[in-house]
Parts: sequence; structure tokens; C-alpha cells
Amino acid sequence: MNAIAQLHALAKTIFTTKDLALVWNANQQDKLNAKISYYVKQGDLIKLTRGVFAKSRDYNLYELATSIYLPSYVSCETVLREAGVIFQHYEAIFVASHWSKNLVVDQHALVFRKLKDEVLYNHTGVINQGNYSIATKERALLDMMYLFPAYYFDNLSPLDFAACFELVAIYNNKQLEKRLKKLSAKLC
Repeated sequence: MNAIAQLHALAKTIFTTKDLALVWNANQQDKLNAKISYYVKQGDLIKLTRGVFAKSRDYNLYELATSIYLPSYVSCETVLREAGVIFQHYEAIFVASHWSKNLVVDQHALVFRKLKDEVLYNHTGVINQGNYSIATKERALLDMMYLFPAYYFDNLSPLDFAACFELVAIYNNKQLEKRLKKLSAKLC
């Protein structure tokens, strides 16, 4: 099986240089770089940004967003909008990460929000979707409340506040706990 056929046999749509090295069993960086360069010139691989490639234009945006910085997971406005907790529409994909950075990759806006290591490395409330990770709506709510204490949420009814109260401990933040109690009281 040739190198590109190996990629198409996988469910992944986005590959980092490290991913390609593993799939192709390449342990020499110069040969790997030459192989990647060849397939990009042939049009068999699409270079999206430094060290990140797609096997076709039909790639998963969440997979792209979480492949740029590791560890990371889709969160904040992206998850809350899909859950109906906020009504504002954002074109950008919001990602929890080690870095605060705004990028445009292949005409897609990506917003990375920095979380402290104890929160970022704790996978409670983060679902592995195979090729990317995404926060539950409760984890995304807490990420937003942690990062933006005065953020307004349009619709609290989709949320399971019992799950929120279980998750809040990972932030180790008494002010966040107080804000969560205050927010949950609005439902009563």
C-alpha cells in the first residue's frame, strides 16, 4: 500500500508531521520532510499550516482546531452555541489550550483560549470523539465562567447543574463556585 493510500485508509482527516512519521514509520526527519514535500507538490496532501496537513479539502474543522496545539479540546462559545446556551453566532472555532492565540488557517478562524494546566490536563467533562476532543456543555460553561466572569448566557435550561457542580472542583477556584451557585439560582 502506498503512503497516500495508507492515509486514506484511516478515519483521520488531519495529520501533523508527527502523525505522518508514525503512519509511514519514518524515523529520519529529512526523509520524512522530503516525502511530505513531494506529496504536497503532487496535490496528494494539503498543507494547512506549519506541520499540519489534510488528506483532502473535506476535512473536519474540529480535528484541525485541536491538531495545532496539544493538548486542546473544542470548548467555550463553539460548544455553548451548539447546545443552545448562547444564541450569538460566531464563525470562529473556540479551543481550550495552553496558548491564547487567534489564527486563520485555510480561511477558518480559530481562537485558542489559555487554561491553567490543572484544568487543561483534567479530562473530566471532555469527550474524545476519536480524532478530536470536545467539552460537554457543562465543561464549556465552566471554561467560559472561569475565563470571562461576567459573560452572559442566554438559555440555561439545556444545562445539567448537578454535573456543573461536580466539575467545578477541577478549577480550584472559590469565586467560580460562587458564580456557579448564583447562576444556578436563576433557574429556580
